[in-house]
Amino acid sequence: MDAEQTARPGWGIFWMIVTGLCFVAVTALVKILGTRIPAPEAAFLRYLLGLVFLIPMAGPMLRAPLTRRLWGLFAARGAVHTIGVALWFYAMARIPIADVTAMNYLSPIYVTLGAVFFLGEKLAFRRVLAVVFALIGALIILRPGFREVGSGHLAMIFTAIFFGASYLLAKMASGKVSPAVVVGMLSIFVTIGLAPLALMNWVTPTLWELAILFAVACFATLGHYTMTLAFRAAPLAVTQPATFLQLVWAVSLGALFFGEGVDPFVVLGGLVIVGSVSFISWREAVLKRRAVTPSMHQTKG
Repeated sequence: MDAEQTARPGWGIFWMIVTGLCFVAVTALVKILGTRIPAPEAAFLRYLLGLVFLIPMAGPMLRAPLTRRLWGLFAARGAVHTIGVALWFYAMARIPIADVTAMNYLSPIYVTLGAVFFLGEKLAFRRVLAVVFALIGALIILRPGFREVGSGHLAMIFTAIFFGASYLLAKMASGKVSPAVVVGMLSIFVTIGLAPLALMNWVTPTLWELAILFAVACFATLGHYTMTLAFRAAPLAVTQPATFLQLVWAVSLGALFFGEGVDPFVVLGGLVIVGSVSFISWREAVLKRRAVTPSMHQTKG
């Protein structure tokens, strides 16, 4: 697989660009949806409507040898991902698209820290350096003391933390069952987890709002699929820098269609965070070729 990956870097970059476009489409659609539908309900409807994409996974899921430990991992991942998704929908409706996109890049940094504390991986100096620079990038975006840090920004900080925890739990489960089972179980558990939160403050959606949420489910599913194609075609060290284009598109989209000003500090902070993640990815790829440590892309859920 390694030889195949390094042989198709162009396709890896192409699929990662498509992935970025899909995820920017997701953020734009949620922005269009607005705040009339409460965040937990919007997230619940997105996952409920997206269950249609689980039909092809039904066979592998029913045949999977699920142990008590795996059920525990799936339940734990569903819980943390449920909170992360609800917070993401809350933030998306309240702060600029560029801010959400830039701060979402923090998840791999939290994965790196979590792998040290929960999976026993070594915290090498290169990782410490990357984490420090990523946190500096987050401070550049937030600029506490120089502007008001709203509830949407705070929500995104915790969103990245919960998504990072979800990726770590996915790594622990991925060695036991197929990716289809991991993804399918996540969708089921998150739908169940969001249901009571949605019912606590239910607002009947219109057909237009349901259409938007179904489109969100479509683009999100397509984005995860094309991301998988990117990882198969090329190492993360090759594809990771292309994710910065997602921030470029988010800034452009916010400025052209939603009247959001272009904040140079958000762009700079996002670039610092992406640079940190790309550095970790590149170093892990180099060390993998030397058979010293596993590639970081194995932590992806």
